[in-house]
Amino acid sequence: MGASRGDAADRHTPVLAARITEILSPALQSEGAVFVDGTLGMGGHTQAILEANPGAIAYGVDRDTEALALAGKRLAAYGDRFRPVHAVYDEAFDVLAGQGVTQVDAVLFDLGVSSLQLDESDRGFAYSVDAPLDMRMDQTTGRTAADVLNTYSAPDLERILRVYGEERFARRIASAIVREREEAPFTDSARLVELLRRAIPAASQRTGGHPGKRTFQALRIEVNAELDVWRDALPAAIDALTVGGRVAVLSYHSLEDRITKQALAAGATSTAPPDLPVELPEHAPYLKLLTRGAEQPTAAETEDNPRAASARLRAAERIRSTTKGSRR
Repeated sequence: MGASRGDAADRHTPVLAARITEILSPALQSEGAVFVDGTLGMGGHTQAILEANPGAIAYGVDRDTEALALAGKRLAAYGDRFRPVHAVYDEAFDVLAGQGVTQVDAVLFDLGVSSLQLDESDRGFAYSVDAPLDMRMDQTTGRTAADVLNTYSAPDLERILRVYGEERFARRIASAIVREREEAPFTDSARLVELLRRAIPAASQRTGGHPGKRTFQALRIEVNAELDVWRDALPAAIDALTVGGRVAVLSYHSLEDRITKQALAAGATSTAPPDLPVELPEHAPYLKLLTRGAEQPTAAETEDNPRAASARLRAAERIRSTTKGSRR
């Protein structure tokens, strides 16, 4: 783990915190209402929720033990109203059920890389800093980005770069990786960035941003199985919501946002056959969308917090009970 560089509150500006608090707070008015921050990070969103809802209890879930420690310090003033949970967010609701929490009133997921992971120079998430190619959000388990680069076949590397990174030059990059690792295995980010500068045409680098952006995104998603985790996590969160409960999701790239959009839209759509004269209760929507499409940060917020630029916010309210698991 990298050395700490200050308290969480000094190092982290939560994206769209005011808007998320506005959306979720109506579900958190009662004493003992349960809020789950499925991606706690450094606790900025949870702090805003606890401050605005003095009767609420917050469970903060994160797979990153350093994030849990930093957020715990930030939220210590709230005492037992904040309860940390070490888990990947698709496991969160099973873990909470094991603690006797089977229904919740509001859930937030802030997907992607946290400020902590980007700022810690030895985590390997940032292509602007030379660091070991790790990229695990939970550094206690699993394969690293170096493992992926050094062991995956060229077709598999091409697939993750094309699908997860939306990289136009996936085949060229994959071939270059396989050639270079025969000379020496990949261990640090600087060597990978140099390879990408050589493999991606100069004209594309002038218009497409940093040459490492898409490849680093793809590796991070693969190392942490982010999309598979997300496909399981959102239905589990919806299952756990009480009627009147609310869920909000911040996504940062199109693949995450597409999964979110499809899950929420499915819940907000009647499943009644077109020729059925009367909609049966079990066919009625179980969600109501709370955002029109995906909301984006204002220009002012993006200027204050550049990491908010690609954020997309979607939210929904649970409007009827269903058989648990029927939406999976």
